[in-house]
Amino acid sequence: MIESALSFIGSPFLKFYQMIEKFGVFLLFQGVVWVRLAFFYKRMHLVLRQIETIGFGTLGVVTLTALFTGMVEAIQLYNGFHEFGVESFMGYTIFVSITKELGPVFASLMLISRSVSAMAAELGTMRVTEQIDAIDILGVDSKAYLIVPRIIATTISLPLLVLWFDAIAVSSAYLISTNVLDVNASAYQDAIMRLGHFSDVGSGIIKAATFGFIVSSIGSYVGYHTSGGARGVGQATITAVVYSAVAIFITNYFLSAIFLFIGW
Repeated sequence: MIESALSFIGSPFLKFYQMIEKFGVFLLFQGVVWVRLAFFYKRMHLVLRQIETIGFGTLGVVTLTALFTGMVEAIQLYNGFHEFGVESFMGYTIFVSITKELGPVFASLMLISRSVSAMAAELGTMRVTEQIDAIDILGVDSKAYLIVPRIIATTISLPLLVLWFDAIAVSSAYLISTNVLDVNASAYQDAIMRLGHFSDVGSGIIKAATFGFIVSSIGSYVGYHTSGGARGVGQATITAVVYSAVAIFITNYFLSAIFLFIGW
């Protein structure tokens, strides 16, 4: 009974450790393939195709999310700032919160729901229908052909999506603050110009590139190692989305702590 209880408790931790170990080896292999891919420009069209699918495919939902994120934040901050008569500082507060935190995190979550889930499902379907095995039999490196372009494309696309998110969210917050809430437009802009720094945007871009690499690696890894037929594909999609979202929040904390330490 004691052995069964210990096995029940320890089994999830052992499986998690084994998964982390395999994922670490997977990432190390991808790093080697990245270097190899740099010398094969003929495969760059695969990256461009994935940028179109992942980046442009997510642009619509990112735009909608950014639009309402900025408007809601303006309304909520106004309630608190108006109590103390410091509405002029709303501009800087909104700018910093969006560029350093909300932009990278929200854009990443939208990309996970739109593209990483599709990535895991597509690769999972290819695995269970033995298409990946067929590619390997033909002598083509399936990881270099299927996975690396997706990781590179996501790492490139997400920072661009975050910049777009920042522009839309900050603009929508400005329009609501000045046209609906009657915040002084000059004071709003002056607060951003005086207190805002390039590092505020830069830290968000660094986060976005890191998030892009992590979520695309998770989605590719889970999809590539799918098993169990149609049910396995569905489970792989759920796993990729959940693990990617959790990884975003964990990574965001550590990156924020590092930026705070170095004065960003």
